[in-house]
Amino acid sequence: YYIGDDMKLKQVLINILSNAIKFTDPPGKVTLTVERTAVYGEQSALRFSVKDTGIGMDKSFIPKIFDAFTQEDGSRNNKYGSTGLGMAITKNIVELMNGTVSVESEKGVGSEFTVVLTLKNSARQASPESYVNPKELSVLIIDDEEIAAEHARVVLDEAGIKADVCLNGKDALDMLEVKYAKQEPYSLVLLDRKMPDPDGLTVAKKIREKYDKQTTTIILTTFNWEDVMEKALNLGVDGFLAKPLSAADVITEFEKIARKNDSASSGVKKRADLTGKKILLAEDIIINAEIIVNLLEMKGIETDRAENGRVAVEKFSASPENLYSAVLMDVRMPEMDGLEATAAIRALDRKDAKTVPIIAMTANAFDEDVQRSLQVGMNAHLSKPVEPDRLYRTLEELVWENENK
Repeated sequence: YYIGDDMKLKQVLINILSNAIKFTDPPGKVTLTVERTAVYGEQSALRFSVKDTGIGMDKSFIPKIFDAFTQEDGSRNNKYGSTGLGMAITKNIVELMNGTVSVESEKGVGSEFTVVLTLKNSARQASPESYVNPKELSVLIIDDEEIAAEHARVVLDEAGIKADVCLNGKDALDMLEVKYAKQEPYSLVLLDRKMPDPDGLTVAKKIREKYDKQTTTIILTTFNWEDVMEKALNLGVDGFLAKPLSAADVITEFEKIARKNDSASSGVKKRADLTGKKILLAEDIIINAEIIVNLLEMKGIETDRAENGRVAVEKFSASPENLYSAVLMDVRMPEMDGLEATAAIRALDRKDAKTVPIIAMTANAFDEDVQRSLQVGMNAHLSKPVEPDRLYRTLEELVWENENK
């Protein structure tokens, strides 16, 4: 096990693999191998190799492969397109990680891209005896007393737990909505009982109306909860903790609740089987679209691509009702952007236009951008580069919810 930036590594590998698949026709082969090549005290050198049996490159072209939108010759570009920004971004990310990326290729034989990174060794993964890994928790502290809220944040931070603070219930509900739309929901909410309107119990009720127990756990923090325990539990509160909080108490209570929730199979979030589904993809950048199409094909999903928002609206409008199980909508596009296109689809006079899941895709992950996408009728928000697991989970959950309303 190793310690490093998994998101950057995923993006690098997705970009290289997508490029290899793009330039390899059936029945060609693309393989990924990973090996540790050296150990330096507390660090290890890892080599990631992606090898394909595709069209390959001339030796003279290899130095240019990491330039944006590079093409070798006319015939190559006409059939396969350029390398896009993917390889240029890959080189930049690898260098940010203090690594190297190289390529060997022979025309008509194939190519091999090699990434070498030095990562810190991890003695072991999270102990199997520990039901909860504190570093995987994300916590929202809701408390109108700033000193108490900051104290809770500090003690959690010292235990390696990431926590955000909000000083009122209304803003906290907005923060939860944004996180949920970005598919990054808080795993735990520490909610003060006594707050000005809305109070803790009202906030708990609103949270539970939108988010199930598997997604977000609510622990009510108060000096005394005996008089409200029954009401709080009925509203969806999962547990109680006395102030002042300690990290050990938070972890223990959360673990107890998590074990209880996991044992109740009826609370597991349901997901749809995406095999055979059809998705409308609105994306103007070819290489980005190709990556998404490849990821969806791996799940047996058919994709219909629109090069901008206007075309996406036209395709949806002309399609038979319920043809598309979901829409993946890039936000920034020419002619009509994703926000305008979403509003136009929602305004169509047909039932599926009101219910089809529309998922925003954008490099902008700021809260205000997410709020704007929700306001025009989008259901969720994916940050670019899109992570495969998050893409699949979002589609599976939203498609299931739409089909089982």
